Amino acid sequence: MDPLSFKTVFIKKDSIKKSWIIMDATDQILGRFSSKVAYLIRGKHKSFFTPHINCGDHVIVINSDNIKLTGKKWNNKIYIRHTGYPGGRKITSIKNLYKKDSRDIIYKAVKRMLPKNRLGRLIFKNLHVYKKSNHKHKAQKPNFLKLNYKNNDT
Repeated sequence: MDPLSFKTVFIKKDSIKKSWIIMDATDQILGRFSSKVAYLIRGKHKSFFTPHINCGDHVIVINSDNIKLTGKKWNNKIYIRHTGYPGGRKITSIKNLYKKDSRDIIYKAVKRMLPKNRLGRLIFKNLHVYKKSNHKHKAQKPNFLKLNYKNNDT
């Protein structure tokens, strides 16, 4: 066999085609929904996926107020951060985060599924979350993507 035939071909930045996708968060489970969103904005669904290039699509998430959590997560799930000062540990429950802004729950879930480097921060800009069903990206002519799984647990 010729060893030159096993070369991996990486796509160039110029030849990337980005599309716009709308996803509805109504009655979707947070973790499963966020993993699908992270998969799409990373570009792993494309045949020319390149790990060191931002080749994913723009994803518009609508109806973030209607996201679901399974089990006792509404009561028990917490987010912990540290200010950097001694005794600076801050704890926020998911109920308080939801009351403040329901979009933050989806933003946090997706951001933690992306790479923790400058490419991950660049990819994260492809996510647009809205509380209701109206959004300002109608000019981009986004395609609607329907997910099959629903929450049958509660």
